Amino acid sequence: MTATFALVLALTFIWLGMVAAISFIEAPLKFQAPGVTIPLGLGIGRLIFRALNAVEAVWAVAIVVAVIVGDGWSGTTLAAVGVAVAALVIQVVGIRPALSRRADAVLAAPDEVPSERSHAHLWYVGFELIKIAALITLGTSLVLA
Repeated sequence: MTATFALVLALTFIWLGMVAAISFIEAPLKFQAPGVTIPLGLGIGRLIFRALNAVEAVWAVAIVVAVIVGDGWSGTTLAAVGVAVAALVIQVVGIRPALSRRADAVLAAPDEVPSERSHAHLWYVGFELIKIAALITLGTSLVLA
C-alpha cells in the first residue's frame, strides 16, 4: 500500500463520516432540541455547514492531488472522485448561495418563516446523497483494489 493510496483511503472514509454525521444526524436533530427556534437553528446550521464545506474542500483537494501524484487508480476510483468533488462544487457554488439568501430572509423576518422547505434545500440534500454514494463507491473501490 502506497502513502497516496493510504491517504486517499483515510480521507475518503473521514469525509464520508463527516457528511453522514452532520448532514443526516446533526442537522435534523438540532431542530428537535428544546428551545431551538428556526432562526437559531439556521444560524447554527450556517456556521456548521460553512465549516463542513471548508473541511470537505481541503479533503477534496488532498484526494485530487494524491490521485494525480499516485498511479494505478481504477476507472471506478477516478469516476467516484470526480462525482464526489463535482457534487461538493455544485453544492458550494450553485446551491449554498440560494440557501444563504433564504436564511437571510428568515433571519430578517423570523415571524414569517415559510412552512415548506426551499427547493434549494432539497437540491442540497440530493447532492449530499450523490456525494455519499460517490464516497462509498470510492472507499469500496480502494478497499477491493
